Amino acid sequence: MTAGAAIALQAGMNAQLGVLLRNSLLATAIVFGISCLVTTGAALTALRQPVSYSVLQAVPVYLWFGGLLSAFGVGIFYFLIPRMGVGQMMSFALTGQILVAMISSHFGWFDLPQKPITGARGLGVAALAAGILLINWE
Repeated sequence: MTAGAAIALQAGMNAQLGVLLRNSLLATAIVFGISCLVTTGAALTALRQPVSYSVLQAVPVYLWFGGLLSAFGVGIFYFLIPRMGVGQMMSFALTGQILVAMISSHFGWFDLPQKPITGARGLGVAALAAGILLINWE
């Protein structure tokens, strides 16, 4: 829950940064630059031993490009939030995250644990969609 709150707060803050800079892509670049510095520092602090070349080689090529999805998603957030509002944008984003997460779990993408879509989960998604409609109803 705390992580979700942090994402909602940072999305609004960073979208406003894009508005003030008059460029949502520049805001995205600045935010990712700061994130890179912070996470690199934390990773180096927590690293007990260097990662071996054989471990790096074993990583499937497509996994190195997850950052492209991050940059796209965050950039779109910063572009759309000033137009839609953070609440509406986050409600749609959460819906997309839940739907893709359920499909991903159902098929076990990326060698993660499989969790089949059941009737109860389908009902949960329908309730989520109804909730999103109610949240955004004007």
